[in-house]
Amino acid sequence: MRDWEHARLDELTTDIFGFNATQIGVPQIQALRANRMPHTWTTIASMPSSDHDNEAHPLVVVQQFDELPFASASIDLIVLPHVLEFAQQPHQILREVERVLIPEGQLIICGFNPISLWGARHALSRLSESDFLPQGGELISLPRLKDWLKFLNMEVDDGCFGCFAPPCESEKWLHRFAFMEQLGDKWWPFFGGVYVAHAIKRVRGMHLVGPALRSKKATAPQGVPATNKIHQRRK
Repeated sequence: MRDWEHARLDELTTDIFGFNATQIGVPQIQALRANRMPHTWTTIASMPSSDHDNEAHPLVVVQQFDELPFASASIDLIVLPHVLEFAQQPHQILREVERVLIPEGQLIICGFNPISLWGARHALSRLSESDFLPQGGELISLPRLKDWLKFLNMEVDDGCFGCFAPPCESEKWLHRFAFMEQLGDKWWPFFGGVYVAHAIKRVRGMHLVGPALRSKKATAPQGVPATNKIHQRRK
C-alpha cells in the first residue's frame, strides 16, 4: 500500500510549484519527497524521537490538527495521508486546511475506501475484535469526501484507486492475488482498498491574468489632412 501511494504522490507533487508545502500526519509516508518547493515540512501531533534529524526532515509539532499554527493563505500545497478517517473532527481539519491554503492552492488526500475488500475486512474486524486497520475511526468514501470539499469551494478530480488484492497478511497470498491489481484498475476501478484525491482551492471572483500588454501609442498621421488639401486647391 505504501509503495503504491508513494508512486501516486510522486506523480502528483512533482509538478506542483510554489514556496511552502506541508504534510499533515503519518510521517511514515514521505508524501513530499518528489516535490521541489524550497520550504517543505511535516506537521505531526507527537514529539519525534531524540535522534530525529530536523534539518534533513523538518517537523512542526502541534497539539491538534484542527488548529494549525499557520497564517491564513500562506501554504501552496498540503497533503493529508490517512488523517481524516481517524480524526475526531475531520470537518474542522478541512476548514483549517482551506484557511491556510492560498487561492488556487492544492490539496492531496489519501484515504481507505470503505467500498472495497479492505473496507469489508475493517468492518468485520469490529465484530471479531481482530484489528486490521487502526480502530476508532470511520472510513470516508470518495463521493462523501467530494461533497465535503465542494462545500469549501474546493474543486476535486475523480481520484485514483489502488490495492485491489484482498487484505492478506501473508506475503505468499499477496503474490498469488497480484493479478487483481491490473484487472481491478481496468474492470472495477472504484473498488480499490485505498484512494488518492486531488483538490484545488477556488476563490470566487478571482482570475489569473498574464502580464499587461502595453497599448500602442497613437502615431501622427502621414501627409497633409484632407481638409487642408481642399483648402489649398480653392486658393
